[in-house]
Amino acid sequence: MRLLVIGASGYVGSRLVPAFLDAGHEVVAASSSEPRPDRFAWGHDVEWRRCDVTDAYQVSDALEGVDGVCYLVHSLDRRSFEDRDRVGAETVRDAVLASDVVTRVVYLSGLVPDVPTQDLSGHISSRLEVEEILAEAASATCSVVSLRAGVVVGAGSTSFEVIRQLATLLVVQPVPTWLEHRVQPIAVTDVLRAMVEAFEDDRLTGAVDIGGPSVLPYARLLAECSRAAGLLRIRIPVVSVPSSLVSLGAAAMVAAPFWTVSSLVQSLRHDMVCRPGHTWEPRDGRPLLGVRESMARAFGEPGSTPEAPLPSDADWTRSRAPLLDELHAPATVRAGASLVLKRARSALSVLPGF
Repeated sequence: MRLLVIGASGYVGSRLVPAFLDAGHEVVAASSSEPRPDRFAWGHDVEWRRCDVTDAYQVSDALEGVDGVCYLVHSLDRRSFEDRDRVGAETVRDAVLASDVVTRVVYLSGLVPDVPTQDLSGHISSRLEVEEILAEAASATCSVVSLRAGVVVGAGSTSFEVIRQLATLLVVQPVPTWLEHRVQPIAVTDVLRAMVEAFEDDRLTGAVDIGGPSVLPYARLLAECSRAAGLLRIRIPVVSVPSSLVSLGAAAMVAAPFWTVSSLVQSLRHDMVCRPGHTWEPRDGRPLLGVRESMARAFGEPGSTPEAPLPSDADWTRSRAPLLDELHAPATVRAGASLVLKRARSALSVLPGF
């Protein structure tokens, strides 16, 4: 198939494009920013198209001549992300309906807790709304599937980086009791397998949950990350801490965009696990990666596995404290210094002359 990957330069997209190429597909890589093929090892093996999903003309042009659409757009890095994501999904839906060649749409969504809709976080509500909008693109000639993932384990993944940076920075980790809700993380390797398979098996339709073999409390996931990094950390349960306060604290202690961290933390108020009977099972029968193996891979040599860091990953995912790194200072000290340096650069960047 000739596949359009909308969001190709993002975390999942940068790893998914080579997986599609390896599977024998042609790829059209779309990004809202100016294409920079040299950022990626595969950058000159695909056709690039500029595509702001809120621009109907750009979306229509991007869909020209493709059989399938892989939709990876999420706008968590801004306050009004729900509005932008809604408009983007509506624009893509309309373009698919107007196309006479697109036969498949695959959207990477998020796990939806089994609670009333009004109790969902803004982040999950928006993912669900995008699912429902894109589902309206289904027709007699085009099928649509949403693959729902929770925490994606891999260096560069926003959900993983929040965990890694907190686990590295805090020697003593206060853990609100409501963070004992269960999560079902999935290695990015298995996300890629599910996405590739979704374009090979159009019997997958509707919403399908994808998760790894491990189900554990979020606090335990922090412990597994510390273990993989070789760090001794102490977790102390605390009670009566509102999620809004935890969101603010976490956002202050990691380098990710503020609204991204706030939205993700708010999503942890409920169990984030796969639904029985609605969970993807690999067609090839190969086992899924467990938490420990995927965490170990995330701390591996750059480019060694999909879980390992890549040079194209967002700059905020890298912890750098040049002199302290050379002196092999304690991880907490280096993480703190790296965070301060990032905050300082961000502040200076808005000043005239910098």
